[in-house]
Amino acid sequence: MSRRALITLALLALALIGVVALRLSVGDGTLSWARDADVLDLRLRRAVCGIIVGAALALGGVKLQCLLRNPLASPDILGLASGAGLAVMIAAYIAYTQGGRLATLGGTIGGGTAIAALAGSLGALALVYLFAQRRGSLEPVTLILVGVVLSVVCSAATTFVQHLLPDRGATAMRWSLGALSDDVSWANLAIIGGVVALAAALAVGASNLMDRASLADDEAASLGVPLHALRVTLFISSGVLTAAAVILAGPIGFVGLICPHVVRLAAGPRHLGVILGSLCAGPALVVGADSLVKALDLASGRLPIGVITPLIGAPVLLTMLRKRPPQAW
Repeated sequence: MSRRALITLALLALALIGVVALRLSVGDGTLSWARDADVLDLRLRRAVCGIIVGAALALGGVKLQCLLRNPLASPDILGLASGAGLAVMIAAYIAYTQGGRLATLGGTIGGGTAIAALAGSLGALALVYLFAQRRGSLEPVTLILVGVVLSVVCSAATTFVQHLLPDRGATAMRWSLGALSDDVSWANLAIIGGVVALAAALAVGASNLMDRASLADDEAASLGVPLHALRVTLFISSGVLTAAAVILAGPIGFVGLICPHVVRLAAGPRHLGVILGSLCAGPALVVGADSLVKALDLASGRLPIGVITPLIGAPVLLTMLRKRPPQAW
């Protein structure tokens, strides 16, 4: 790994440590010493949850950009997050019709939530991949357009399903906009965090193959890259990572799009540096956004994280587009 990449990783790791420390210090009012342990546990769980969500989305963005060879590929742009969110909402509606009780979404993997989220994210990616092909190859512009259309359709369908519930989806509204749950248990965090850690380890191990897969198919195959196996792995793992993030926090945008590009510009194009850097940048963005959410005490209530990340990510993306076109990324 180059000196430039090592410096970037060190700075991103320090940034992550800083925002986690900030999150542990930001809260609601002054609390008694008797409750400090409980409050610290709650804040620590939210910080760990944000780390897992940010890592899953950022790593998913890296894998999708490698899989599709498109710098604008990400879980939110291609509709994976919206597809997973729709599937989870449908699962919640089915559970209500069978049991008559509204489920609180976010932070739990029970009740078929994990299966629904995984099916929704993989199904959305499969549809985008199918409809974006033209003459056997993927058209970059068509890919993004299909993803945006699918994302809008899934979001509209999610709203429709919400209105079928007796409370018009009030219990699921905050989750559908992207928010870390206060009710997530350490057991669920351990399970989902373990899945994300495994996906990260596999990505690090395959980083050299991902570098060579960025070449043309013929060149990559001549270098011994098992393209079919690699693409299937990237396809499934990106869906799993998106599902993991949606289970914990709902659909959150721009993390999987912005973080890989920022790291790539700072650390260089090698996938090992991009993967490790994204595993720091994504969590730093999500935990930092959650700290900002807690710091902004609005009269109407707390903002969802899904409102903060686009406000941070959109200006960064526009600045990058003005300085360097997507083909140069």
